[in-house]
Order: sequence, then structure tokens, then C-alpha cells
Amino acid sequence: MRRSRRLAATLLAAALTGGGLTLAAAPAAHAAASDLVAKLPISSFSALAVDSAHQRVYVADSNLGSSYNSGLIAVYDFSGERVTTLTTQRHISGLALNADGSMLYAGGRDGVLRYDTTTYQQFNTPLSGTDTCGRSLAFAGGTVYHTTPYAYSTSECDTALTYLDSYHSDNTWQRTGWQDHGRLQLEAGPGDRLLMGQPLNAKAADPFLAVYDASGSTLVRTAGRRFADADGKGALNLKDMAFSPDGGKVAVADASAGTRLLNTTDLSDAGTGYPALPSGASASAVAFSGDGKYLARGASASGATPDLLLSPADPGDATAPLEFAFEGSLDGDRVAPRGLEWSADGSRLFAVTTNTAGNQYWLHVIQPPAAQYDSRFTGGLAHSPAQAVAGEALAVRGKLEFDGPAPAEPPKVTATRTDANGTHELGTATVKADGTFTVLDEPDLVGEATYTVSFLGDLTHRPATDVTHTVSVGKAASSIALTAPAEASMSTGVRITGTFTAQGKALPERATLKVERTDRLGTGTLSSVTVAADGTFTLDDMPRTRRETTYTVSWPGDDLHEGSTASATVHVTR
Repeated sequence: MRRSRRLAATLLAAALTGGGLTLAAAPAAHAAASDLVAKLPISSFSALAVDSAHQRVYVADSNLGSSYNSGLIAVYDFSGERVTTLTTQRHISGLALNADGSMLYAGGRDGVLRYDTTTYQQFNTPLSGTDTCGRSLAFAGGTVYHTTPYAYSTSECDTALTYLDSYHSDNTWQRTGWQDHGRLQLEAGPGDRLLMGQPLNAKAADPFLAVYDASGSTLVRTAGRRFADADGKGALNLKDMAFSPDGGKVAVADASAGTRLLNTTDLSDAGTGYPALPSGASASAVAFSGDGKYLARGASASGATPDLLLSPADPGDATAPLEFAFEGSLDGDRVAPRGLEWSADGSRLFAVTTNTAGNQYWLHVIQPPAAQYDSRFTGGLAHSPAQAVAGEALAVRGKLEFDGPAPAEPPKVTATRTDANGTHELGTATVKADGTFTVLDEPDLVGEATYTVSFLGDLTHRPATDVTHTVSVGKAASSIALTAPAEASMSTGVRITGTFTAQGKALPERATLKVERTDRLGTGTLSSVTVAADGTFTLDDMPRTRRETTYTVSWPGDDLHEGSTASATVHVTR
């Protein structure tokens, strides 16, 4: 049974700096992509192979554990419909197709099986070493390469001595002489390249990657690398690997380090790498689309954390990825290791997902959008209120336009504020159907503040050129209100009550007000008063002379607030 469905992305929350206002942080980007899902008739998984010439997808159920277990290869078309099922008497693992897709090779227990991809007829099994642990296969330079682990039982497989063998078109089998411990993995690449990787295991504390030239009769290693530093840290935890379509780069799904991007010539780190996977996601699979546009990164993640990201293959392209979070009995919970393959033209991505227990599997057929369109900010940015004040809400508004189809989900813009204290992330704001958006902020510093709004694009729309807007942020107002009697006597004294108010950001401590008294004898300073928590204060004084006496209460202000002054005149009698 299959199902068509668009996976919703997760919205994360991010608090704005300073004011406690909240916006939605950057969610998974959305684009017009379809996701067909088929439940696979397997309880274990070893390999995925895509035949673009005949539009067929092959999924192998390794079924290891006993030498008497049968094997199964499920065959699907590009719409997710099962075409047939190939069964074998003994367990099966590893898949590879020849250059034109006419022959499927599968790793059997006693040798490499061959199937005609038109009739699914099985040919005679060529001889090779017996396999208890499961094989990895790759077709490179006209030759099928496969691993042969040497183990008596499956309990030894993770550390077994594994040989790299070859099967040739003249039906001869040959041991290449390359070997090491563990479940070695193979990947073929353009230009007759072969990649071999070693998963982390008890006999390989510092596993390797190696690139080989498979164009001749002898396999020649052209690059090799181990990754641990002098302290043994940073070792490779290999889950999957893939050549870029031009063969110049190698992407590695490293469960410890995320996605590594390496130069094929010497396996050194590429100058620009890919962004980190979402927090809580562990890399499990990686694959480049055949047209060179996309990179698919699979992960093991729980809950709403994305398990699959489709990004531009160019690591310098900041277009936000299309993200899928798999969760539940209809989709699986995560992408299985080595569970990603593309069609040759890049029009479809095939992903194998599994549940948490690893005993159920699903095949997803995902179609990314065929084209990208431009986006742009129009009309600049504006703000309100007209006078920005430190510590008070400020709205920055703008408009974003899109060519081509409208985004499938409301897009987001990201915003920053740059002031004398540096650059501050403001989270994201949702773009409305008419293209308008509002970024909310509370600037906390007097002076110029420059707002920058960005749209990173999605798989349907290219990023827009950033738009900026500079705002002059002033001090917040303060005020003093006095309530005084019209007349008082020298014998009973004067009592004046008042209220102090400071707008914008709250004062770090209660304000202290200066008090002056002016009468016919001159002006003098009285004891200052401290404002209560509710902003009120009381001034008591014994006047020194009769007639009109004026009391002036003032606050000088601070870095974020203007000062204020208020006066009250009282007629004093004896």
C-alpha cells in the first residue's frame, strides 16, 4: 500500500533579545515536493539500488542470523508500486547495478548472484568466499567489487577480517589483496573510482577511508585517510558515503561529526563544508542527486527533529533545506544507514526509513521541485513608531515578492539588529499571503541601530538580496507629577506627594530625586527622596519663611532615559 503526503516541518521557538517578545525561529523550509510511501515487506535492511534505465528500485533484506535463512529483494517502480519480489535460498546482502542497468548483482552467502533486470532471471552463481556477515557491493571500472568477511558466526562480524574481492565479466573471481577489520563499505563513483570505508569497531579505533582507481586490472589506491587526532579524538564513525556527480568530492555521513565533505584527490577537508545537522540528529545516510543540484542527508532523530534534509549540493549556497521529520507507523522514525539513493536525473529521491526497533521499513519516493525562481524585497523597510525609543517595542515592516509559484507554506524572513554592542539575532517573522511581514524588536541601546532582513530561499525560490534599514534610537521619556497644598504654615510644615514614571526599559534600581526649595531668602537643596516600587514618593519640609515657596523635584536621567523636572508653589503662613 502506498500513500501520498507532504510532511510538515517543525516550528521552533526563539525568544527575542531584551524584550521577552517571541517569534518563531527558522522552521524547515518548504517546497512543492511529493512523498509517496510504501511499506516494505522486510524485517532487516542491507542495501538500496536504483536502476534509472528501467525505473526500478531494489531493496535487499539481509536476514542474517542463520546460514539457513532465506533472502529477499523487493523490486519497486518509480511510483512506489511493488513490481516483484526476488527470493533466494540463503540470506542476501549488498546490491550493485552494472553501467547500463541490465544486470543486478546481489551478495549471496556463497557468492555474488546475478539477475537480468528485464526478465529477473537469475544466472548461475559465480564462486567466491563464503559470507556469514553480509557483503557490500559496488560496480566500478567494469568490475563488481564485493567484501567477504571471514567469521564463523554473526557475533564476530563487527570485527571480522574482511577481504575486498572482485568478480569480472569473464566469470572469474579474484582477491584484490586489500583487507581490514569490520563491515567494510563500498561505493562506486565517476571516472572508474571506488571508495572503501571502515566503520568504527573494536579492532579499528581509528577507521579509514580510501579511494581507488578501478580502471585497470589492478586496484590502485589514490588517496587514504584516518581521522583521529593525536589524542585519539575525532575518529570516523562511518554510516554512509557518496561521490559527487563529477567525482571531485566525497560526502560522508559520520554519526559523530555529521556531514563531512572531502576532496577526492587526497580526502582532505573541503574548504567549505555543509551546515551542521539539527541538534539531536545523528547522520545515517548521504547521497548526491545525479544532476548535481541536491544533496540528501539522512539522520537518526527522535520526535519532530528532521530526519531528512534536501539541500543544494553547493555548500556555499545558503538556500534553506527542505526538511522531513519521520515519526510513527505510517513513515518510520528515521532514515536507515545507507538508505538514500537518487534517480540519475535527480527527479526522485528514494529513502528507506526504519522504526526505532529496526525491524520495520518503509520506502519513500520524494520528488523535489524541478525549478527555482527568484525572490526579492521591494519598497525597502519602514518602522513605527516614528521615534524609536530604547526599551520600547519597535515594528520594522517590509514586503517580499516571489516569482513562479507561491511557497507551499508561509515563508519566513530572518532579522538581525546591529548596534554599538554588536549584532543581535531577532529570530524570524512570517510572511503573509500579500508578501508583507513585520519584525518586532525592543532596541536596548541609544544611538543608531541597523536592521537587516534576509530570506534564505527554499527549494522553489532562490535567496533574496538582504535589505537593511537604519533607525535612530532615542532615550525613553520620564516624568514627575506633584500634588501639593495651596497653603501651609511654618508651624505644621509642608507635605508634597508625587509620582515618578520612566518609560522604556525598567530602571536597574529605584530612582533618587533631587529636591530644591526657593523662597524669598534664596534657593537651597533639600534632602533627596527615593521613589517607592510603585513610583510614588513623599516630600516633607518645614518652611523657613513666609510667603510663596516653590519646590522643584528633578531626576537627571540615565543612559536610556531622559531627565524630568516638576515644580509646585505653596503659600506659607505663620
